[in-house]
Amino acid sequence: MHARKRLDISWMDLLSGMGACVHARPRRELEHEIESWFAPARPSEPDPGALACLSIRSGLDLYLRLLALPPKSEVLVSALTIPDMWRVLEHHGLVPVPVDLDPLTLAPRMDVLERARTPRTRAILVAHLLGAQLDLDPLIAFARRHGLLVWEDCAQAFRDQGFRGDARADLSMFSFGPIKTAAALAGAVLVLPDPELRARWRAAHEQYPLQSTRGYWARLWKYSALKFLTLPAPYALFVRLCAWRGTTQDAVIQSTVRGFIGGDFFERIRHAPSRALLSLMARRLRQADGSRIAERKAKAERLIALLGSEYRFPGLRAPVHTHWVFTLLSERPEELVRALRSEGFDATQVATMKAVPAPPDRTELAPRQAEELLSRMVYLPVYPELSEKELERLAGVLLRCAEPQLSALAG
Repeated sequence: MHARKRLDISWMDLLSGMGACVHARPRRELEHEIESWFAPARPSEPDPGALACLSIRSGLDLYLRLLALPPKSEVLVSALTIPDMWRVLEHHGLVPVPVDLDPLTLAPRMDVLERARTPRTRAILVAHLLGAQLDLDPLIAFARRHGLLVWEDCAQAFRDQGFRGDARADLSMFSFGPIKTAAALAGAVLVLPDPELRARWRAAHEQYPLQSTRGYWARLWKYSALKFLTLPAPYALFVRLCAWRGTTQDAVIQSTVRGFIGGDFFERIRHAPSRALLSLMARRLRQADGSRIAERKAKAERLIALLGSEYRFPGLRAPVHTHWVFTLLSERPEELVRALRSEGFDATQVATMKAVPAPPDRTELAPRQAEELLSRMVYLPVYPELSEKELERLAGVLLRCAEPQLSALAG
């Protein structure tokens, strides 16, 4: 059975990470290499314009503490994101306000932005979703017109040196967690143009305790096992074992790949990355030539061409789409998942993203299209390791299951 996703990390990367747990270059040297990849230092500013940290949650948490926006300030948020993002906002006394999405581009709808803004609005948090890179021109213009900060979540949109965040954003965030592109199994980079705020962030971050090297060593072994497990034969055995134990692969996988489990969430994210993690992040960035992403995109576009007009695909009208994950929309997603699994393709509806709830006093902003999108979305195993023969077989299964499309999402 083809696993729903392959980890974007090689055996040599894993071995390199293990070696770095024993010996790694000096910490500041590694940080400088990583940060300079995203925002090289300039003669006028010898400090790179980026910051390496343990996770996007970690970096955003510290950024918001230093920014100290007034309590009850509102942040307009892309309606689909991981719950931890609005959890961090709320922890700092901010009110996340969802902005529904255009399914064709996955961008926040400008008409909803206009309705959602109030005198309490201070910032916009926009996410590039599923590998789509959004056109931020109208959003940036809106933000400048109303004096709002723009925070850009690029966790699902990293591709290569061609995209290091929008230079006009006040904060751009990249993730190298387990299922991300160029995975280092943890780690993040924040591009923060404001030199004064960046200096304060760095000084505060240096007081954080370090991530446990032993813990990162265990993480490398854990994901080595998961990498082996995603090979077709082991994965088929894994699925059967899950059924025998009365559970599902969905439940086991979700519990396994969650980032910060157990204990106090904010205590766990308030750590600095170990030298071993920094070493592997630097290695992954040195390798980031875009070749694997081009292969992934080619596979996705080939499947889209094979399916023709029988299905709709979120975000296809975004200016750039690298298909970090491959999704399509179905009116009967549960039936489609069952049909694909019976043919050896582990499709799923389970997603780490959720729809941001509207504030209790603003229920009219409930993100109906985002909720509908999630309810119809099916994730498919489309990645470079899938052969052309299997890709065509996947297309054949999908075409046999084709159905009339949901007009509200078809565009």
